[in-house]
Amino acid sequence: MADTLFDELHLRSLGLRNRVALSPMCQYSATDGLPTDWHFRHYPERAIGGAGLVVVEATAVLPEGRITPGDLGIWDAERAAALGRIARAIKASGAAAGIQIAHAGRKASTAVPWEGGAWLPPEKGGWATVAPSAIAFGPGYAAPEALDDERIRSTVEAFAAAARRAVDAGFDLVELHSAHGYLLHQFLSPLSNARRDRYGGDAANRMRFPLEVAAAVRRALPEAMPMLVRVSATDWVEGAWDLESSVDYARELKAIGVDLVEASSGGIVPDAKPAIGPMYQAPFARAIRAKAGIATGAVGMITDIGEARSIVEGGTADLVSFGRLLLRDPYWPLRNAPAERRRTPSQYLRAFPSA
Repeated sequence: MADTLFDELHLRSLGLRNRVALSPMCQYSATDGLPTDWHFRHYPERAIGGAGLVVVEATAVLPEGRITPGDLGIWDAERAAALGRIARAIKASGAAAGIQIAHAGRKASTAVPWEGGAWLPPEKGGWATVAPSAIAFGPGYAAPEALDDERIRSTVEAFAAAARRAVDAGFDLVELHSAHGYLLHQFLSPLSNARRDRYGGDAANRMRFPLEVAAAVRRALPEAMPMLVRVSATDWVEGAWDLESSVDYARELKAIGVDLVEASSGGIVPDAKPAIGPMYQAPFARAIRAKAGIATGAVGMITDIGEARSIVEGGTADLVSFGRLLLRDPYWPLRNAPAERRRTPSQYLRAFPSA
């Protein structure tokens, strides 16, 4: 393992110039699933700023899988082609281009955050939602429709088709979103999965659908292309999905051919009480890495260069993902990289002296 944040990271045939990643953070600025000028500026700028990996936000595999009407989509060739322009711009600026494919499940059909984020009924531009069980996310949300076997199979195929479109669009890797209370996480957690068939009950059954999706996505990708999965390592609720469950899940993902697990947490219920603090999710990445024997990414309240370096050098994780920090400062990687590891665009050399 390399010993600094700015050493290269190799995942299958893909080489990242450093261990700094832009975490997939929704911009809620799409039009009918299509990217807009905002996206075409936002993502390449983080690549210009020195990140080794730029992961495009949660991108819905089906229209009803969007969190909000402003979410990106990759449910057809038109949307994939538009996203391809973003992938090309990211790569032209020196970073690897990733995309997170997702389905929001029962947390879909909400207003964008700056318009309140409330559930949107169909008459206000929303749509019917689906989930493993007909259990609403929380007050103010409609109860979703429980997926039957036929729709489970079609959703698995929707994820696989989205992965194939991502390949065709020119992305370097695909991340599967199975965290933050969205559809795959909803199957994993006993708080949202009350099924009594082969997709519910014990942990092995609750993992079945997410693992079917992961396997279908892996098969859809070229052998040389890396695949990442984001997990919520704990629900922050006693007796629910927890770190040991996540370790077991990560072992299964590794067997399928997943290359790296990003360890986040929470999101399955609105009233959980996470123990938030600096690097508060890094121990989850460390445990999964050690116990499941898979590369991991750390994310969550990592704001200091010393913290980030300690995560990689101490063997906690192989990749460090930054969200809000890179929203505030796209050029943080360039400013913090050692001079000998800095990959400054020629147009910006005058702003970054060698010493």
